[in-house]
This record gives sequence, C-alpha cells and structure tokens, in this order.
Amino acid sequence: MSDPRAAILSRLRARHPAARPLPENPVRRFDWSPQERLSRFREALAAVRGEVVLVDEDWPLRLFAWLRARGANNLRYAPATELGQELEQAWPDGEAIRLMPHREPVETCRQELFANTDAGLTGCLGAIAETGSLVLWPSVQEPRLLSLVPPLHAVVLDARNIRSTFHEFLVAEDWVGQGLPTNALLITGPSKSADIEQTLAYGVHGPKELLVLVRQDLGLAGGA
Repeated sequence: MSDPRAAILSRLRARHPAARPLPENPVRRFDWSPQERLSRFREALAAVRGEVVLVDEDWPLRLFAWLRARGANNLRYAPATELGQELEQAWPDGEAIRLMPHREPVETCRQELFANTDAGLTGCLGAIAETGSLVLWPSVQEPRLLSLVPPLHAVVLDARNIRSTFHEFLVAEDWVGQGLPTNALLITGPSKSADIEQTLAYGVHGPKELLVLVRQDLGLAGGA
C-alpha cells in the first residue's frame, strides 16, 4: 500500500511551474521638505486620532501635563535609555504622577504591567509622513509590551527621522541591504476595532490614546 503523504509530496516535487516575471511596482517618491514631512505626518496621525505635540528640551514637562489632564497616576519607562535619563532629570518633584522604572523581565512583572500601569513611554526609530506611522524597534530595555499594554502610550520622536514613505525609511535604515529587524513595530494611531456591530471602539487591543512628542530642538535641517 502506498503512503498517501509520500505520494502527495512526490507530485508536488515533480511540478515545475513556469517562472513569472516580477511585477512592476513603481516606488512612490515625494520631494517633501523636512517641514512638509512634519506637517503631513501630523495631519495623517490626527486623522486616526493620534495627537502630536511639538516640543524641545521641555518634553518631560509637556508629557507630565498631558498625563495629568487624563488622570494618570504613574508612567512606566526604561531608565537605562538616554530618554529615560532625560525624563528622570526633568520630572517634577513631589507630584502625583509616579515614575515606574521598567527594569525587570516582563515575565516577573506581568501583573504590575497589565493591571497597575497607566501609561508607557518609549522612543522610536522614526516615522512615516505619508501614513502617519511610527516605527518602533523594541529592545530588552523597552519591550514591545511597554507600548502595547498601558492605556496611554507616549512616544518621543526626533523630527529629523520623519521620512516621506516606508520605502524611504527602509533605505535610510539600510534594511534593504542588511535585512529587516525581527521585532519592528509600525504603529498608526491608538488601538481600535470595529469587530462588534461595526462600532468603532478605541483601546480594545492596546492603548486608547497615543501622544507623539516631536522634538524640534534637535533641528530639522539635517532631515533627508
């Protein structure tokens, strides 16, 4: 009696489909200035209910005011990063919003992260003006749950790293030559779903509000 599985695999291996030419997909390129990229990024993100605030070195104070207006009691962040150190140095003393340094592996602080964290702060690699998307590359210091679990997510973005399109971003990061990272995240606005009765709801699968603090103190002149 023949093995059905072997027979199927044998037929599949015997097939030699004709090679098909690659499709011609023209790459979109836009001659946008750094300021126009910033403007288009703000418009695209606002269209999906994300919020953009232009800041300089005072960004921790702007973040504090945003969190206080939403009744947040704490903020989880990565103290080992340069961003985390800037946050600690400028955070108001004696105020009600407590800083929660994220130092433990997710496995040991899962309950605290899921049940008792009001807001998470992360950096990002850059952004895409055409779609209003952020590109995050999680690390041990900033695990991706830090951006996906808390109800409020704040991101600090260097204005020079806003690219016109995703293709331009790939080229700028040399992901075309070196290969894509294994854990990159593209975030466009807060979490939303219309699975139940086609009614759009926010915060179903992640943060219900997204704040992007765009740092301009680093300058826009160097933006490619």
